[in-house]
Amino acid sequence: MRGRRGIRTAFVSAAAALLCAGAVSGCTAGSPGAAAPAESRAPAPARTPAPSPTPDSLWDVSPGSVAAVGDSVTRAFDACAVLADCPEVSWATGTDTAVNSLALRLLGPEKAVTRSWNLARTGARMAELPEQMAGAAAEKPELVTVMMGANDACRPTPELMTPVADFRFSFETALARLRAGAPKAQVYVSSVPDLKHLWSTGRVSPAGLKVWKLGICGSMLADAEDLGPAAERRRTTVRERVVAYNKVLEEVCAEDERCRYDGGAVFGFRFDGGQLSPWDWFHPSRDGQARLAELAYRRITKE
Repeated sequence: MRGRRGIRTAFVSAAAALLCAGAVSGCTAGSPGAAAPAESRAPAPARTPAPSPTPDSLWDVSPGSVAAVGDSVTRAFDACAVLADCPEVSWATGTDTAVNSLALRLLGPEKAVTRSWNLARTGARMAELPEQMAGAAAEKPELVTVMMGANDACRPTPELMTPVADFRFSFETALARLRAGAPKAQVYVSSVPDLKHLWSTGRVSPAGLKVWKLGICGSMLADAEDLGPAAERRRTTVRERVVAYNKVLEEVCAEDERCRYDGGAVFGFRFDGGQLSPWDWFHPSRDGQARLAELAYRRITKE
């Protein structure tokens, strides 16, 4: 405010000087209130307004604690054994050195055990994120990782996918819950993976086709061998919904000065057969988890 008042005063003075220069009388040097000659006045020092903080200036590239929220990917479901969580190989908080999780990279082995928390739940959808965020806020973490949304698209049919407006409301509510309890926590938001790419990778595997018939992500993976126009339209509809979810994640994150979106890195990552679970050809394997950790670390530590 002081900078603006100085600019306004300088502007009024300059305007008065111009009026005096053009007037015939009323602004003589001897008259009360007359301006001093220009050559006798010292120029006013320029005022530089203080810059407003930006998201990048508030971002700490080496946070000292990590809380992870999300779904089965963050729980490393089907990464170690069939139909089981394996959080020790989680991309976010795992302790397996082969994966080299985000927590291991940021905190080191000892603090990764004591200063990281995996609050994700297999099967969770975005509507559950506010509750998970409240739990994360209670730990007062310096960084919260979010990977949520695949289950909102992976429904039995496309008609049952979470509406985009509901997805947005839940994500906004989740960030508000976090800010209520941990106002300075940083947030890393992962994009939702490209489910259609996962279909195109797994459909060439006889084992993948067999297990998908049990009902995994029916909206995308049902009738996986069907390449007809109706099936292709269905898959395109699901992919478009994932794209819409990612746009929501990006937009809402951009409104929070301590939030970083991954820029679509996970959506754009091309998982191959070795990076998918050998039990379901859908969830990341150990190697897939390691790739997710690498993507997150690269974005979080970018200056």
